[in-house]
Amino acid sequence: MSADLPEAPNQPEHPIDDSTGSSTETYHVVLLVERALTPLDARQVRSLHEAIDEPVHYTVLLPLEDAAARIESAMGSLAAGEVMSSPAMVMSDVDLDAVRRDCKERSDRDLGLCLDALRDAGASAEGQVVTAPPIDALAEAIAEVDGREAIILTRPHVVAEFFHLDWTSKARRKLGVPVLHLLEHETFDEQAGGGEGVSGV
Repeated sequence: MSADLPEAPNQPEHPIDDSTGSSTETYHVVLLVERALTPLDARQVRSLHEAIDEPVHYTVLLPLEDAAARIESAMGSLAAGEVMSSPAMVMSDVDLDAVRRDCKERSDRDLGLCLDALRDAGASAEGQVVTAPPIDALAEAIAEVDGREAIILTRPHVVAEFFHLDWTSKARRKLGVPVLHLLEHETFDEQAGGGEGVSGV
């Protein structure tokens, strides 16, 4: 007889692959991504673990797109280009709930594309859109799945990396597992020569 368990917060909307249900110990890798992975990204990530004997399983974390940041960006563009010739947009004109819904839909879609790309590359994968600060969510996921390593895929953040404030630097200070930083949508050859990403660390 089994008792009903309360639903845990932030449950993955894209369920875990059944392929990890064997008794063999699984090598868990947690990916923190900013946007949908391309097939190239997925193949490169998968290639990093081809020599591992244990089954490899990927947990993908994609932070929920920030609705407020999207509105700020749109209003900034308006202020820079159109405000001289037309009245400025006011916040009352913005349907914040609609923007939030759109952000959630975009994030869910990007997560689905990530998982599809990984699975098409032969990987076992699950994932979730997270609302917690990205590095906190990464640390929680590492602990939850007993992750063996973390991979962070970002667009280049030159200023953030210059000041060592990027996700990778924070993760290396906080996590007790190897952390690899890759740039999305670039081949390994394109990333070579400067270390892991723009920072070279």
